[in-house]
Amino acid sequence: MLREADTSDGGGLKRTLSATNLVTLGIGAIVGTGIFVVTGQAAAQYAGPALTISFLISAFGCVLAGLCYAEFSAMIPVSGSVYSYSYATVGELLAWFIGWDLILEYLFAVSSVAVGWSGYACNLLSGWGLELPPHLIQPTFDHVSGAGWVLTGSIINFPAVFIIALVSSLLLAGVKQSTRINTIIVVVKVSVILLFIGFGMSYIDTSNYHPYIPENTGSFGSFGWSGILRATAVVFFAYLGFDALSTAAQETRNPQKNMPKGILISLLICAVLYVAVTAVLTGMVNYRELNVDAPIALAIDRAGENLLWLSPFIKIGAIAGISSVILVMTYGLTRIYYAIAHDGLLPRMFAKVNAKTGVPQNATIFACIGCSLVAGLFPLHVLVEMVSIGTLMAFAIVCISVLVLRKTQPDLKRPFRVPFVPWIPLLGAGVCILQMVSLPWSTWLRLIIWTAVGLAIYFCYGIRRSRLS
Repeated sequence: MLREADTSDGGGLKRTLSATNLVTLGIGAIVGTGIFVVTGQAAAQYAGPALTISFLISAFGCVLAGLCYAEFSAMIPVSGSVYSYSYATVGELLAWFIGWDLILEYLFAVSSVAVGWSGYACNLLSGWGLELPPHLIQPTFDHVSGAGWVLTGSIINFPAVFIIALVSSLLLAGVKQSTRINTIIVVVKVSVILLFIGFGMSYIDTSNYHPYIPENTGSFGSFGWSGILRATAVVFFAYLGFDALSTAAQETRNPQKNMPKGILISLLICAVLYVAVTAVLTGMVNYRELNVDAPIALAIDRAGENLLWLSPFIKIGAIAGISSVILVMTYGLTRIYYAIAHDGLLPRMFAKVNAKTGVPQNATIFACIGCSLVAGLFPLHVLVEMVSIGTLMAFAIVCISVLVLRKTQPDLKRPFRVPFVPWIPLLGAGVCILQMVSLPWSTWLRLIIWTAVGLAIYFCYGIRRSRLS
């Protein structure tokens, strides 16, 4: 049976979020670096104009996983996302493995989004005649194919560190205040995206769509259908937001009804926006030229004088939009720390909640430090692949866990039920695993190393201090 703590309001977190708050949180988390940064890089390196197909495949996989998330979040309305669901269904050891994977996912998600924010912020400042020193806007390390890790000569990516610190300070003020700020930002960035789609359609050059699926270069994942599949795995990172949304279950009013609504509505809205932006972007600029940190800004600049007025709005909207992603992702990471520490598998100081703000203060500060270091030191392309493999693994586990719980505890009350079981969970897990297989070996190696470190922490620390012990 489920632990009593898993279904209570205990733990000090306050239920303040409505269905509308959840939808804006979801859009705030999903629409960000994925659309403003990763879109251009995935088109240039993997799929070309056919990136629209990649986004549709990813959206399909996300809807399948989203249905499974909705069943769990309605049934087990607590913080911790997949970690808490797994703790309640398959036991502590596997739950720790999943929780450690989630830490990887959110740590690198916040960091990669912050690096994308840095690119747009520097681009905007440059347009105003303000240039930051080169050694303060690049990561300390880079990973070059064939050469491995190299020093770039830069000290640190300071803008990326700055935005993480700023967002963390907002989170420390309280979740209700943070969601109000997020709602304003969501309105701004969705408006900017709609402006780009509306005006950009007039500047599409259909010759940029040919070939729609560029011929494979001879390497798996470099254009062709394998490139579409590789791009699908990379842009899966762009849909991470609804996963972060599930970490808010313990702070949601009537989570049994509101969590499924928040997850599915925000996911569908963002899928439509992603496909539309990708189609316009690859129509305005040849895909070969989109391997930049600010591809949408590049497309506006290339459109000529008639759209120059839109350029600063796009850049400001991108900066605001990416900021909201950092806000929600950091929020999700702190709640995962909170949930794992609440079970004793991490130091219990991370489960301490500030009585006045209702915020896990120590977890928030620790998340800020860790994300700042990763964002300041490492390049975007490495961070994005690490996020994707962590996300895909978490989604596959959720799909499989639905089947496990349907067999082991069939009589549990399920306010929301995944339809067409077992086919939807099996198909969801299969789509996720297929995308994981398409990622490069170097990404798998980093995942294996991260997992080994996590297991060492569990057997040396967590198992002795576990609440079950």
